Amino acid sequence: MPTDKSLRDARLVFYKDDVDAINAILDAFLKQSAVKCALLIDKDGHMVTHRGSSKRIDLDTISALVAGSFAATREMARILGEEEFSALYHQGKSDNIQLSLVGDRALLTAIFDETTTIGMVRLYATEAAKRLAVIFRKKAQETVAAGAPSGEADPAFKKSSTAALDSLFGS
Repeated sequence: MPTDKSLRDARLVFYKDDVDAINAILDAFLKQSAVKCALLIDKDGHMVTHRGSSKRIDLDTISALVAGSFAATREMARILGEEEFSALYHQGKSDNIQLSLVGDRALLTAIFDETTTIGMVRLYATEAAKRLAVIFRKKAQETVAAGAPSGEADPAFKKSSTAALDSLFGS
């Protein structure tokens, strides 16, 4: 059973200013590295945000697959005695994917082709991941300082919603 602290640590709420700051980092990453598309995906496989050309990409599917791929890689690292691998690279005939761990919460996913090199992508992905991790740490500290909810519904809300459901469905 998760503790209140683990629930708070697991949930971060991003507001417009936060997403704007994240998008600015991704936009700079796109420009510097010449990747086609940058995605920020949480470790559960949910899209946080994306920038660049993604018209031909099913973002929900790629997000889930990226998270699964990284989870498998994490287990391989554990078996090899590593704490975790911080980057993963998939090379295709024309498109490539670079995954970079952002703190312990998300994956910066870069989709690129032959117009750039893996070295450029890795260099700028490392810098972008560090900048994104700063935002994540700040949000986590704000969440703890604000006394994030423990996961339990407010008692008054719980009582009124129960009454409404009983009224709707008959108790």
